[in-house]
Amino acid sequence: MVISAADTSLVIATYNWPAALGVVLQSVRAQRVYPVEVVIADDGSGEETRALIVREAATFPVPLHHVWHEDAGFRLGMIRNKAMAQARGAYLLQLDGDMVLHPEFVASHVAFARAGQYVQGSRVMLDAARTSAALAAGRVTTHPWSPGVRNRINALHAPALAALVRGPTDPLRRTRGCNMAFWRDDIVRVNGYNEAIEGWGREDSELAARLQNAGVRRRNLKFAAVAWHLHHAVRAQDALDRNHAAYERAVRERLTRCDRGISQWVA
Repeated sequence: MVISAADTSLVIATYNWPAALGVVLQSVRAQRVYPVEVVIADDGSGEETRALIVREAATFPVPLHHVWHEDAGFRLGMIRNKAMAQARGAYLLQLDGDMVLHPEFVASHVAFARAGQYVQGSRVMLDAARTSAALAAGRVTTHPWSPGVRNRINALHAPALAALVRGPTDPLRRTRGCNMAFWRDDIVRVNGYNEAIEGWGREDSELAARLQNAGVRRRNLKFAAVAWHLHHAVRAQDALDRNHAAYERAVRERLTRCDRGISQWVA
């Protein structure tokens, strides 16, 4: 199946970091090709984030939608479900609101999309000093060999090499919801994120397990769809053991659907 950017929605998760979201949205403006829309999946941010999105939407090059629910703890899976339910693209690019995009990010994902597969992208880690500089400048101005950059190889934009990359094929290793892509039909078929998983950790791996159980193959994207991860404090991980148990159950029982998922929000 061949798609274009006109078939693609960009879904960005955020929570109370409008300075970072502003930089991310500037990197969306700088894309060589645009998605059909951008949908902000907001896990309960305050007024400053809402005001930022209103300002950006007035001049944004594509429709910019704000999907919000109240702050009742870390409910990333639920807000992503709500945002994806409203998205109209056949293909969904998913990232976090602290991932600043290379100008070829959308085009790279679109070129890499294949039927029957979901895509796991990578990230370039910036340290605190580089992050502060990016926030002050309103954009990332570093290159792969700059000080304060980790995972440097992930900063190389060399699309001709992307087809040569293999990497992990299981649902767990190096699975990060900050840079992923799915067919909307596949997400609906497995009922999206498992909303019984709350608190940080494993919501993305558990979804990946059900996608794979349903026959959707993982494909790793490297040397394209480059994204720079802004530094922040590590989130509380007190829910990780409980959430990992949900992931293990999905693997053990070969689950393809969750009980509480996107079906609640799809019109």
